[in-house]
Amino acid sequence: VMRLTKPTLFTNIPVTCEERDLPGNLFNQLMKDDPSTVKGAETLMLGEMLTLPQNFGNIFLGETFSSYISVHNDSNQVVKDILVKADLQTSSQRLNLSASSAAVAELKPDCCIDDVIHHEVKEIGTHILVCAVSYTTQTGEKMYFRKFFKFQVLKPLDVKTKFYNAETDEVFLEAQIQNITTSPMFMEKVSLEPSMMYNVAELNTVDSAGESESTFGARTYLQPMDTRQYLYCLKPKQEFAEKAGVIKGVTVIGKLDIVWKTNLGERGRLQTSQLQRMAPGYGDVRLSLETIPDTVNLEEPFDITCKITNCSERTMDLVLEMCNTNSIHWCGVSGRQLGKLHPSSSLHLALTLLSSVQGLQSVSGLRLTDTFLKRTYEYDDIAQVCVVSSEIKQS
Repeated sequence: VMRLTKPTLFTNIPVTCEERDLPGNLFNQLMKDDPSTVKGAETLMLGEMLTLPQNFGNIFLGETFSSYISVHNDSNQVVKDILVKADLQTSSQRLNLSASSAAVAELKPDCCIDDVIHHEVKEIGTHILVCAVSYTTQTGEKMYFRKFFKFQVLKPLDVKTKFYNAETDEVFLEAQIQNITTSPMFMEKVSLEPSMMYNVAELNTVDSAGESESTFGARTYLQPMDTRQYLYCLKPKQEFAEKAGVIKGVTVIGKLDIVWKTNLGERGRLQTSQLQRMAPGYGDVRLSLETIPDTVNLEEPFDITCKITNCSERTMDLVLEMCNTNSIHWCGVSGRQLGKLHPSSSLHLALTLLSSVQGLQSVSGLRLTDTFLKRTYEYDDIAQVCVVSSEIKQS
């Protein structure tokens, strides 16, 4: 059994000395005459020739394990009904990798049966390739033998995720991907496949001269032990955004799909399990701002739009009360009846305010009372607005 992998660059150990030493220029001349060295850079360990792998080497999760299996008849007799079977034993399952399950009628002396197997590695840890051969001799005796080849599957990447909840229903996902192998990787693709509840926007490109370019440059190589951060913005689809009860508790975000290449183009792919985040708790009633100006004029009314959502499992009868603060004053009637609000339903309110103090002011003083349970919900520091002095027109 021989693993099929790409060749590697030949490495040599340069031996040199100064000209005043006893060998003189002998070592340097030998290195220059060596066909495996790089011309003009003979002292580099990395040569310009390729060499075939001498062992199984490192096998990483997500790569395709390929192996060449050869059964050779070393005897001087013809054997019949040869059946070659290759199984891969992991810690959780046993997989049959044989390309064909049919027996070969006969195998003459000094002839062989060849087979190539492929398997995409999906587990880390110890793997055992079990090769079993059964055949029948000329005397009719049935023979059987097995050989075992053990190898380790290592983890190529370390993936960490962080979630950030925006004031709106948007969720930002930061994925930190670290190369924990000993060779550089070319990151071909890192994408997020969202769940059915979300739409995703990748924030890993910038527009330059009308073209989209990666924030990591034209060549997205990841050196050993280097970490790269990817950012994604997820927004609930309209049909789910209107139902606040749907996004309560643990929410499935989606899964990351990572594709890379190493050395001479060996391709690997990893797909994480479903990423989950703990949705923020909004209580029984959620109040969010739909529209609000960034800058307003001093002592001039301005409008905001609020969205009130019933996050409970019961119907509410809400009353809106507006309390003035030292800097923010509400324009309108306080104690207004908003009517009944059913579970997972929302309503929009257009409200008018006025600020009497310059600077960055906090919008506070909204009170919602459920007349059914006589329960009051207070909302302060909803948002901030910058209050500036209005321009004085010269007559």
